[in-house]
Amino acid sequence: MTELLTHAEYQAIASELSLPRAAFVDGKYRKGAGGLMPTLNPATGEILCEIVACNDKDVDFAVGKAREAFDQGHWRTLHPSERKDVLIRLCKLLTRNRRELAVMESLDSGKPIRDCETIDLPETIHTIKWHAEAIDKIYDQVSPTGDDAISMIVREPIGVVGAVLPWNFPLLMLGWKIGPALAAGCSVIVKPAEQTSLTALRVAELAHEAGIPRGVLQVLPGDGPSVGEPLGRHMDVDMVSFTGSTETGRRFLRYAADSNLKKVVLECGGKNPAIVFDDAENLDHVAEHVVNAAFWNMGENCSAASRLIVHKSVKADLMERITARMRDWKTGDPLDPANYLGAMIDAEHCKKVRGYLDKVDRTEGPFIPPVIYEVSKADKKAKEEIFGPVLSIIEVATNDEAIAVANDTEYGLAASIFTANTRNAMRAARDVRAGTVTVNCYGEGDIATPFGGYKQSGFGGRDNGLHAHDQFTELKTIWIDLSDPSDGDNVG
Repeated sequence: MTELLTHAEYQAIASELSLPRAAFVDGKYRKGAGGLMPTLNPATGEILCEIVACNDKDVDFAVGKAREAFDQGHWRTLHPSERKDVLIRLCKLLTRNRRELAVMESLDSGKPIRDCETIDLPETIHTIKWHAEAIDKIYDQVSPTGDDAISMIVREPIGVVGAVLPWNFPLLMLGWKIGPALAAGCSVIVKPAEQTSLTALRVAELAHEAGIPRGVLQVLPGDGPSVGEPLGRHMDVDMVSFTGSTETGRRFLRYAADSNLKKVVLECGGKNPAIVFDDAENLDHVAEHVVNAAFWNMGENCSAASRLIVHKSVKADLMERITARMRDWKTGDPLDPANYLGAMIDAEHCKKVRGYLDKVDRTEGPFIPPVIYEVSKADKKAKEEIFGPVLSIIEVATNDEAIAVANDTEYGLAASIFTANTRNAMRAARDVRAGTVTVNCYGEGDIATPFGGYKQSGFGGRDNGLHAHDQFTELKTIWIDLSDPSDGDNVG
């Protein structure tokens, strides 16, 4: 486990950071065709630096370089083991620079340094390494035929990929995208969230140092209309993988329809339930997982369990334990490892989250302490994705009612079920319409399990696992006729 430094040591690292300020295109940092945009420290409001703001001209140039690299095949046609070796070298460089990246991530996003050090960096490295190790272990197929033919079903890299990232997990979502996309042999253009561009730029630089060829991994900072939309509409982009809001995800489907029908994979919002049945055991354990599920990463998490649906017979005991555990979730300076919660991403998002709070709970500044509310299932706090440290408590009279309330949402990303009865657990896990269902814990599975959602939480594919490799490839059938031409007319 990563050993945390002191607050003063993290501040010292922060004071010495050299921050990237330009787009990373065709193997080097380049000025963009647009102007400059400030990147702010959410915790202080201070400008960390000004970064190039790219536009559609930069998108055209980067797509051209990505296509050129793909067609030349310097990465695509490498032996799988050679691509693996390059990505393993990248993981070693990320490990060597992990403290720099963790502090940069915390400064840029407001995330607590303890999470950056112990979760985001290790998981990002593990993700890329896992996909790298899978490269030379994924087999293609031979379909059943008669003696007069061989039919091969092969995967080929899809081509030029646009990866559009959210601001809540800048590094980890970067790893989720580039790990399988680069493993497959694609050329990738990353559009980080305009609030959190720094670590993506630094990783691209390290990737080039590791041996990723020019044009294969590029990063274009900028806002959605200037970079995201041009990527989504570009006729020479073969696929877009997007993580973010459902509203923006819809736009990428429209962009694909209006352009070249590019493949689109969306991982979008959630209003995820933690369901506690009347037979749940060890309520201290349940409370620990519920609090972590609701407030981890300031609740700025698409899989946050922001709805606690609890049977009335255990509600009072559970609420007592939840309230006690909330006292441990200190909020403050993200670079102080004593704090479990950092700053909200920006003033606009703070205003949105505060709009859901009762007046007595509204605070000033970039920090919002965790709060809980007992609400009806029709309350907007229980229906809408708040994306902040707000937990809605909904009491139910039966376990069946709990499942019905859990499914009463337009989302279907994740869910957790707490019960001591295996039969109840399995039936509930089948009945809840969500992409990931955990039993007696909160989580998202691990890198080997596909992650994505039902309904308006997802579209087109899954992140993580071997399923993530599939979304960055096309399937091709190669049919070889083995019949003897001298036998007469044969149709293969």
